[in-house]
Amino acid sequence: MKKVLIFYASYGGGHLSAAKSIKQYIDENYEDVQTTMIDCIKYINKALDSVTTAAYREMAKKAPWAWEKVYYKSKDGLVSKVSTTSNKIMAVKMAKLFREYKPDMVISTHPFSSQITSYLKQKGKTNCTLATVLTDFVPHEQWTVGHKFNDLFFVSNNSLKDALVKSGVESKKIHVTGIPVSKRFLQKYDKSEIFNNFGLIPDKKTVLFFGGGEYGLGKDKTIAILNTLADFEDIQVVAIAGKNEKLKVAFEEIVAERKKEETIKVLPFTDKVPELMNIADLVITKPGGLTVSESLVSSLPLILINPIPGQEEENAEFLENAGAAIWIRKISDPKDVINSVLSNDKKLNYMKENSVKLAKPNSTKNICEICFNRKENINDK
Repeated sequence: MKKVLIFYASYGGGHLSAAKSIKQYIDENYEDVQTTMIDCIKYINKALDSVTTAAYREMAKKAPWAWEKVYYKSKDGLVSKVSTTSNKIMAVKMAKLFREYKPDMVISTHPFSSQITSYLKQKGKTNCTLATVLTDFVPHEQWTVGHKFNDLFFVSNNSLKDALVKSGVESKKIHVTGIPVSKRFLQKYDKSEIFNNFGLIPDKKTVLFFGGGEYGLGKDKTIAILNTLADFEDIQVVAIAGKNEKLKVAFEEIVAERKKEETIKVLPFTDKVPELMNIADLVITKPGGLTVSESLVSSLPLILINPIPGQEEENAEFLENAGAAIWIRKISDPKDVINSVLSNDKKLNYMKENSVKLAKPNSTKNICEICFNRKENINDK
C-alpha cells in the first residue's frame, strides 16, 4: 500500500480546499493508497501557526500595504535564502514525521511544505515522490525553492508553466491541470429547486456576491458595491458575508433600508456555493485562487474587487487580460463597471466563453492520475 502525505497551510482557504479535494479523490478511487492530511505550519509549531496565521489575517484586513511588502520581498533572492535557512531548522522536526510515516509520496499545496520536503530529499532523509500543486494563477519564487528535488508541479495555466521553466524548472515536470476544486462543482443540479430553496426568481439575472469573509478587505467599498447592486431593478443578488458577522449585519441593514428583501438574499458562511454557482450569471469576488477556480469551472464571468496586494492583484490582472474578468480598481466607478457587464449580454457571454477556456474541470482527477502514473499527458478542456 502506498502512503501519501498531503500538506497544506492555514493561510486563506485555497491551500486547504485543494488538499481536501485531492484527498477525497484518492480515497474514493484508489484502494491501495493511504492518505494523511497535515497542516505543515501547525505540525512544526502550534504557536508559530497561531502567530503567523493571525499576522496574515491582520495584515490582509488592516494593513494590506504591509502584506504587499512581505509578498514582493519574499521574491528577492536574499529573502529566499533566509527562507531556505529557516527551513533547514524547521526540517529537523519534520524529519521525525517522515521517519515515522515513511511516505511514498508527498502532495504539497503550500510552498513551505514543498521546500521542507525538497530539503529532506536533498539530505537523503526521504526518497518520496514530491508533487507541488500551485494554488494561484501567477508565479512566485517561493514555489520553486528546491525545485531540483521536486518531481511534479501542477499549475493552473500555460503562462505559469512558462514562468516556472524560465525559473529553471524542467518542463517535463510541469503539468497544466488547473487548481483542484471539489467534485460538487461538476455535479448537475435541479435549478428550479435551487431557485425555490433560496427564494429566487428563475427569470432574473442572478449575481453571486462574495463579501470576502474573515479575510475581507475594504469593508466600506464592499458595502458600497452591495448598495450599487441594490440600484439595479432587473437583477437579484445572493450576498455571502462568510464568517464576517459585522459584514453580514451591514448587508442586512442595506437590504432593510433599501427594501430589497425580495431581490437581495444575505447569507453567512454556506456550503451551498456549488449550487449557487450553478444558477448564477455573474460572480463578484476578491480574486483568491479557490473562488476563481470554482467560478471558472462553473463557466461564470467575474468582477473582481478588493484584491490583497501581491498574489491576488496579480491573479486579477491575469484574469482580466484573459478576458474572463473585470477588475474594479480604486479609480473605477463600481456602478459603471457593473452596469457595463449586466446591461450587455454580448459582453457577458464573451467573458463566459473566456472563463470556459481557462477552466480545468477535471483538475483533481488529472493531478491524481499523473501522480499515480495513470496518465502521462494532459489535454483537459
